[in-house]
Amino acid sequence: MKCVKVPLKQLNDARIKLMEAGKMNMEYKIKAENEFGYIPVNEDVEGYEIVCMKLEPMKKVPHSFAEILEDELTSEEIETLRTSFDTIGDIIILEIPDNLEDKKFKIGEAALKFTKRKSVYMKKSAVKGTTRVRDLEFLAGTDDSVTIHKEHGARLKLDVRNMYFSPRLATERKRVMENVSDGEKILDMFCGIGPFPIVIARNKNVDIVAVDINEEAIKYLNENIRLNKLQGCIKPYVGDIAEVSKEFNTKFDRIIMNLPGLAYTFLDLAVDLIEDGGIINYYEFSDSYEQGIKRLEAACLKKNKKVEIINTRKVKSTSPGEWHVAIDGKVTG
Repeated sequence: MKCVKVPLKQLNDARIKLMEAGKMNMEYKIKAENEFGYIPVNEDVEGYEIVCMKLEPMKKVPHSFAEILEDELTSEEIETLRTSFDTIGDIIILEIPDNLEDKKFKIGEAALKFTKRKSVYMKKSAVKGTTRVRDLEFLAGTDDSVTIHKEHGARLKLDVRNMYFSPRLATERKRVMENVSDGEKILDMFCGIGPFPIVIARNKNVDIVAVDINEEAIKYLNENIRLNKLQGCIKPYVGDIAEVSKEFNTKFDRIIMNLPGLAYTFLDLAVDLIEDGGIINYYEFSDSYEQGIKRLEAACLKKNKKVEIINTRKVKSTSPGEWHVAIDGKVTG
């Protein structure tokens, strides 16, 4: 390899000059040996001693796992490959188009190589059922679906096969947490493994009741309470919130309703359980905020209450033209 030879004391200055002049060969590493440094160049450079040296090539870092697949897929196939994916702890979950199903294992291996995580799975169904799980197929790495995800200082342990969790809601969970005041009594109606309660309780002095119908999710919530040393801050319940709530002898300053496909069916119950002046953090799938606002207003009207909409937000896109939307309403009697 053709190199510029310079004393070690001049190595950095020479490197910068050669890079700025566009004459440094960026595909090879600089070598330091004895009292000299050797900088790879593409051509002879005036004013420098040129020698030939054996240099180590630079490791090429791919910018996407689609780039790793350039020799496996056509340019059209790469164009259709969805290069966005969910990273949950040390697990990658891919969404692979139907036309690339026959190459899913190669795509999985590429994702493993690119992300350097433990396991790669692909989505085989939408989130479904009252327990909110989705079918996953193992593609690459180690077939171990249990992981610990870190978010805003919290540790969240879960099994991606048996419960729903979206890392894409991290910003939303932080937003809600930042709007919580110390001393609030909070109900999370559909808590899953507890990302909202855990993030909030780590940062605020609150009492939280967390409910989910998925027994496996509550098992991991209990573990997450221990992992984050939040015993006494969060009280978990397993079951349907409509039944579990019959045990409550208090009302709540805040109710979190993150079950966007079905939360609207529990709005009447939420209005019953909210303290006067309390906040309902309501979520649904919609193309606008209008539908959710009307539903919240109608539920309040039934109970002779009013709601002031204090915030609306598009949390994430779920399909073309449809969003996971957040609507925050302050309910008064």
